[in-house]
Amino acid sequence: MRAKKFNQAKLLPLLIILIFMSGIIGCGTQIPSGHRGVFYSKFGDGTEMGRIYPEGFNWHFPWNSMFVYKTQLDERREDLHVLSSDGASIGLEVTIWFRPMPDKLDSLQVTVGKDYYNVAVAPALRGVARSVVGKYKPEEIYSSKREAISGEILTEMQKIISQKFIMVENVIIRNVTLPPKITEAINFKLAADQDAQKMEFVLQKESQEAERKRIEAKGIADFQKIVASGVTPSLLTWKGIEATEKLAESPNTKIIIIGKSDNGLPVILDTGK
Repeated sequence: MRAKKFNQAKLLPLLIILIFMSGIIGCGTQIPSGHRGVFYSKFGDGTEMGRIYPEGFNWHFPWNSMFVYKTQLDERREDLHVLSSDGASIGLEVTIWFRPMPDKLDSLQVTVGKDYYNVAVAPALRGVARSVVGKYKPEEIYSSKREAISGEILTEMQKIISQKFIMVENVIIRNVTLPPKITEAINFKLAADQDAQKMEFVLQKESQEAERKRIEAKGIADFQKIVASGVTPSLLTWKGIEATEKLAESPNTKIIIIGKSDNGLPVILDTGK
């Protein structure tokens, strides 16, 4: 009996310490890295405005609360169905990058709450996407205007969502789905455009080649005119004499017979030894 009472006497302080430590741990909130907290007093003034709690352990009474918000960049994907300017049904796969304003978490908590993406961001994204895409034709959405559309959606989202104490950093259109008939028509038009560009290139190349040949022919004609104007009977006679002398000096030459002309070149040159 004495041993049993002794063991109980030793365990009682340990239990008190454990209960006390559990109470201390339970009277606080651990805020992880990349997060911030907003304090709420149940029996006080409610949400504490003007103070955002940092990372780490923050102590408070167990009947009070700490709302923890992720302040790191977050990403969500939305599958949207919108209409083009001509009424075609377009499917868009959109990615949005967003985060709450860290120094305005108290205002965000009071006006929107922790589920701010579903309450504010997603509905605004759907409405803005429908408004912006409705100004474009299907072929523009499918090919040439995708980046412009993303930029317009981002600009409009930033205007709307900043009033809700949320930042939108980027909007990306990842995929566009069109009705099959429209897709076929766009692909056919793109192929026709490619063929037209190819033909234009061929014609331009042929035109350049024709111009090159015309310039070359003109150069040859000009050269012939210059040469013809400088060739005289005297020059021809002189060139004939030069050619005769060179032929006569050849070691294999014995007798050279030259046609007789009015200006009188030698008829026979005997170079034999």
